[in-house]
Amino acid sequence: MKKMNRSRLWLLVLVALMWSCGGSKYQKSPLDTMIRDMPTNDKFSIILYDMNVDGNFIETFQHQYRVIKEDQSGEIDEFTTGWLEVSEQEFNKHVNDMGMEIAARDSTGKLTKAAAPPGYHNYVGNEKYGRWENRGGSSFWAFYGQYAFMSSMFNMMAYPARRSYYNDWRGGYYRTGRSYYGPKTGGRSYYGTNSSFGRSTNPSSSWSRNRSLFKQRVSSRTSRSSSSGGFRSRGGSFGK
Repeated sequence: MKKMNRSRLWLLVLVALMWSCGGSKYQKSPLDTMIRDMPTNDKFSIILYDMNVDGNFIETFQHQYRVIKEDQSGEIDEFTTGWLEVSEQEFNKHVNDMGMEIAARDSTGKLTKAAAPPGYHNYVGNEKYGRWENRGGSSFWAFYGQYAFMSSMFNMMAYPARRSYYNDWRGGYYRTGRSYYGPKTGGRSYYGTNSSFGRSTNPSSSWSRNRSLFKQRVSSRTSRSSSSGGFRSRGGSFGK
């Protein structure tokens, strides 16, 4: 009888671990919570600032966000959150989006959750904040003096917003709700986690320091999925 009870105990422990590791349990999205709690009339942009995976046997997935919000009076507030735990599914959904805007609401109240270069939804192309300027045969976005801090906030000092990229996003992606990573050069997208733009957005980030390790973890989960057939990996691509 004691042996049977011990076996049942271990079975319960095993089931609990499988439930925890498999990502089956419901986990509230901190991104959705932030969106819900934003004042209704404020417009905002939420940028995925950093990512992290903690633990070995049981992994904890984390996001850090940079939030830019503007109230009806035009006052702009910017802050970076602490580490927030996300589900494995949400982590993998945005694994290619570091440095990008992953949620935004404009002045009309329209909410968008497709990934885009930071500032595209509310500020780039909006004549209230700046204008297009021609330099070297190409057109780039330039903020007016009172909004010059946005160039640094959106990483546009080193990577200015090109009009051709903006028009491409506005015409073919924004209207259809698709994520936009810019053109590909050398097999990599201009924007996104492993692009030069993404890495320079937060050079000291946990992801930048440990991306090789994280890549191995995702590859390992993918390999286990292929060999066992019983576990479906939701790991994302690291090409962007």
